[in-house]
Amino acid sequence: MFSVFPRFIVFPVHLTLQMLSLAFWAINITLLGLIKLILPFSFVSKPINIILNFMMCAFGFCSVALIKIMNKVEFDYVIEGELSKKEWYLIISNHLSWLDIILLTDFAAGKIPAPKFFLKKELIWLPFVGLGAWALDMPFMQRYSKTFLQKNPHLQGKDIETTKKSCEKFRQLPTTVINFVEGNRFTPEKQKLKQSPFAHLLPPKAGGIAFTLATMGELFTSVLDMTVIYPDTKGSPMYAMLSGRLKKVIVRVNVHPVTDEIVGDYFNNETFKQSFQSWLNSVWQNKDKLISKLKETN
Repeated sequence: MFSVFPRFIVFPVHLTLQMLSLAFWAINITLLGLIKLILPFSFVSKPINIILNFMMCAFGFCSVALIKIMNKVEFDYVIEGELSKKEWYLIISNHLSWLDIILLTDFAAGKIPAPKFFLKKELIWLPFVGLGAWALDMPFMQRYSKTFLQKNPHLQGKDIETTKKSCEKFRQLPTTVINFVEGNRFTPEKQKLKQSPFAHLLPPKAGGIAFTLATMGELFTSVLDMTVIYPDTKGSPMYAMLSGRLKKVIVRVNVHPVTDEIVGDYFNNETFKQSFQSWLNSVWQNKDKLISKLKETN
């Protein structure tokens, strides 16, 4: 185990290996994405998408393999319910670190279809990540403040249009759509700024997942309520992982059926909007209690 070495040795070695893995998979994924762009035919794009999804999961597997080599880490995963690679899923998860993305990608491999993340538009410029995500048809979302939208009302609903276009592409093959509904990574500072009523979470944003469910509700088999925590880690989980000091990862998954209760017109039906917000807040309250319990017992 490399974790026995000092951080100043482990960190640069591990970071280099992770970046090489990311670059290898991202370059190959981008090249296939360019072929899809040049030959926009379904008989070309469909088999390429199958290969791209495999590569996405392979990236997660390789990254976690490196994490296990560089860290003396315990993975504690519990799934409440049945999963299948032939179904469509919507994952709603808390968000603590960039490490979450690697872990959720690896989690999908062999259990559910390859995941698609909703990403901030600025990430398109992130080396390797941006073009790779573009090739994988992941939606890039532009977030606008209320003040900005008041000055530019013509941009109202643009993020929803992006969601709709992306969801149409997801109909071609079984897909897992992942939405970090807090909108940001959790920190105590953000928790205080947003006046969160939760001890371990930021307030959930309902609009994006409500629209995704309305667009693809008939395809989604289940909503996967995922909870990720790093109980023995202080500070950044990503830094701890790269430094060989990641000790434990806990993932809990609850499988919720997609019912009429959570599929409807969120933006034009006030009754449904309130009902959906109530459902999501209830899920978040249970998640907050679960995190408290897991932290106490670990």
